Amino acid sequence: MWLKMVENLENLNIDVNERNWKDLEDLVTPWGVPKPEKYCFSNTNIVDVVKGNVVENSNVFVEEGIISKISSSSDKEVSTAGYKVIDGTGKFLMPGLFDNHVHVTSVPGEKDLASTLDTAKTAALIRIRYNLEASLKRGFTTLRDCGGAEGYVKKAVEEGSIKGPRLITCGHAISQTGGHGDMRRNDIPGEALDDCECHINNLGVVADGVPSCYKAAREEFRRGADFIKIMAGGGVASPTDKISNLQFCKDEIKAIVDVADTYHSYVTAHAYTPEAIKNCINLGVKGIEHGNLLDKETAVLMAEKGCYLTPTLVTYKILASDQFSTFLKKENQSKNLNVLKNGLQALKIASDHKVKICYGSDLLGSLNGYQTQEFFIRNKILSPHEILLSATVTPSEMNGLADKLGQVETGFIADLLLMNGNPLENIYILDEPETNLVTVMKDGCIYL
Repeated sequence: MWLKMVENLENLNIDVNERNWKDLEDLVTPWGVPKPEKYCFSNTNIVDVVKGNVVENSNVFVEEGIISKISSSSDKEVSTAGYKVIDGTGKFLMPGLFDNHVHVTSVPGEKDLASTLDTAKTAALIRIRYNLEASLKRGFTTLRDCGGAEGYVKKAVEEGSIKGPRLITCGHAISQTGGHGDMRRNDIPGEALDDCECHINNLGVVADGVPSCYKAAREEFRRGADFIKIMAGGGVASPTDKISNLQFCKDEIKAIVDVADTYHSYVTAHAYTPEAIKNCINLGVKGIEHGNLLDKETAVLMAEKGCYLTPTLVTYKILASDQFSTFLKKENQSKNLNVLKNGLQALKIASDHKVKICYGSDLLGSLNGYQTQEFFIRNKILSPHEILLSATVTPSEMNGLADKLGQVETGFIADLLLMNGNPLENIYILDEPETNLVTVMKDGCIYL
């Protein structure tokens, strides 16, 4: 009986291609990359963020992810046949928002900073979609990550395995030993923590000396960074430095700038004080993050050098609020109050002296839900038009995208928001996306 069974088995054949009907692309990339369709936003009001006015009764056509044409609604020769029509009657169409300072890998889940920073990298990567999807639902179609998001996160968004805004990344922020970005506890030697940090959700790396700075900058570019961020002064969250500290020596900053130049990129710097800001600008740094203690002399220098400022006022406000009163340790709370009280004055000084200003939030962990409140805070100093420029045109310009992003113009990428109200009249509607944001389009695809 057994021999007969063997004989039968030997005569059996398997056609390896039989019933293999599933599409190979669907098997390789089951998430799929969204394919943009042909859309027309009909009879809408275009928010011109450059001129600061509204172009009424317009049709905006989108094809292959690009704004293909714009016409007047009264133009009978222009047909909407073949397009999915989105009725924009009584609504306002504006460019997608651009947050120029975020940390998307600093994820929700904890109620204090120490626990947030100690979140395992594996847990952070699983939760990262909450930050990305939430930003998209708030109308942010582009984010510049200033520490934490590496090239593989950006690639995941590009390929569609994670839904989120377009990412511009620096990889890790580069800090000196004991600087802002060196989050190692200070009661034990640093060497004890250097053996393996691959499982820690670090926002920064440490580099000391010119050769180390060369290597750190090149390593971030090797791993897919678009720009480099350095910590050039003390910070609120770090455990061992003062706000007044200068960080990195001039030859170290110059070394990092030189590396960025070879990649045709740029360096931006975390800095609060005039001393730290001027030190960076004079060495070729293109951007300043925060800048809460900015003075008039330094603002003039920034404007002359064409240096961009990205204030992040909302993070200090929320950190000082009753809701998050225990997020920081006491020694960090005092540093936060110091920069908080000077933030609005610095914003006014920058505006008065024509410094190029970008929108930034810089919220960590569970604070990310207040990303849009920066619009509310800036309105105490800036006009709605100035605020809109900071969240669209100016960061696009800083990142080399001025000819394709940040405006509702023919030939531009179709990152578009359809709003119930006019943000040029009431900027607060951007801080209330739940009731005011009707449609979010990124790269010609509808996400809301």
